[in-house]
Amino acid sequence: MKHHAEQDEFQDIREAVGKLCAQFPGEYWRQLDREMAYPKAFVDALTEAGYLSVLIPEEYGGAGLKLSAAAAILEEIQRAGCNGGGCHAQMYTMGTLLRHGSAEQKAKWLPQIASGELRLQAFGVTEPTSGTDTSSLKTVAKKDANGDYIVNGQKIWTSRAEYSDLMILLARTAPKDQCAKRTDGLSVFLVDMRQARGHGLEIRPIRTMMNHSTTEVFFTDLKVPKENLIGEEGKGFRYILSGMNAERILIASECVGDAKWFIAKATAYAKDRVVFGRPIGQNQGIQFPIAKAYAAMRAAELMVKEAARRYEAGLDCGAEANMAKMLAADASFEAANACIQTHGGFGFAEEYDVERKFRETRLYQVAPISTNLVLSYIAEHMLGMPRSY
Repeated sequence: MKHHAEQDEFQDIREAVGKLCAQFPGEYWRQLDREMAYPKAFVDALTEAGYLSVLIPEEYGGAGLKLSAAAAILEEIQRAGCNGGGCHAQMYTMGTLLRHGSAEQKAKWLPQIASGELRLQAFGVTEPTSGTDTSSLKTVAKKDANGDYIVNGQKIWTSRAEYSDLMILLARTAPKDQCAKRTDGLSVFLVDMRQARGHGLEIRPIRTMMNHSTTEVFFTDLKVPKENLIGEEGKGFRYILSGMNAERILIASECVGDAKWFIAKATAYAKDRVVFGRPIGQNQGIQFPIAKAYAAMRAAELMVKEAARRYEAGLDCGAEANMAKMLAADASFEAANACIQTHGGFGFAEEYDVERKFRETRLYQVAPISTNLVLSYIAEHMLGMPRSY
C-alpha cells in the first residue's frame, strides 16, 4: 500500500514494533481466540522491549516519549494483525497517575511499572447501572477511623483485571445530594490488586464475542490505604477525563492500524483471486469499497494526528479526541466489511484472520465511548445545540 512520502518521526519505532509483531503470527492469535486466553507472551515481549512504558518519564525508568509515540506503537500492532487490547490500558491509565499522582506515588509505583514488575491494566470506572453516565456510579469509598477508605460496590467491563497488579478506581466519596455538581464527590484511588484479591475484591470473567479478557469486579469492605488516594478527594472526575481523551486518541490509532490491515489484506486477495478468467480486483464492485475505505482511513488518520497534537500542546482536545475515535472506528469497520465481502466465503474462515479482526474492531463502535455519544458531544459542544442527555 503506497503512502505519500512524508517522513514519519516514529518510523524507527514502527519498524521495530513490526519486527516484534512478526514473531506473533495469525496462528498465535487464533489459538488464544479458541481458548479465550490472555496474550501473555505478546504482552511480555512488548514490556521487555520497553514499548508499554514509553509515556513514563525517563527519571522513573520509562522512555519519556509523547502520546503520538504511543499512538504509533498501537497503530503498528494492529496493522501487523496483532491485538493491543491485552495491554493498551497501560498507556492511557498512566495519564491519571502521571498528571495527578503525588511525587511519593510516582516514585513508589512508576519504576516498577516501567520495569514490568507491576502491570497497570485495570481501569475501574464503568458500572452495570450507569454505563457512560459516570456521575451516577454507585461504588462508594467511606473513611474509617484511621482515615483509610472502605470500598463497596461493583464495576463492569473492567478488562484485564485478572492480569493486572494495580487498578485505577473511581468511587464516590461524597453523596450526590451533598454536591454542587453531579460530577463532584468522586475520587480516584490506586488499588493494589495483589493485596485486595480475596480480601474484599472478587473478579468474575465475562465471555464476549471477541477475546478481550473482560470482567466484572465486586468490592466488599475493601480497605484502600489513604496514601493511595490520587489527587484531591472529590475531584476525581476531572482526573479521569484527562485520561479518557488519551484513551480515545490511542484507540483511534488502533482503529487506523486495523483499517490498514483490512485494506492491505483485501487488496492482496483482490489481485490474486481469479474468477471468470480475471482477477476480481479488476471489477469496480470490488475496487470501489476498498478504495473508499482507504480514503476514510486517511481522513481519520489526519484527525488522530490533530487530536494528538492538541493533547501534547496542552490544548483542549475533547472534540478532536472524540471525532478521531468515531472517524477511525467508522473507517476500520468500513474496511472490515469491504475485506469480508472481497474474500467472500473465505472471509468467514478462521485461517484467514479476517473474521477475528472483524470481531475485534467492531468493539470500537461501542467502546470506549459509543458513536451516538460522540455525535451528542459534537452537537452540544461544537454546534451549540441543546444538551440531549
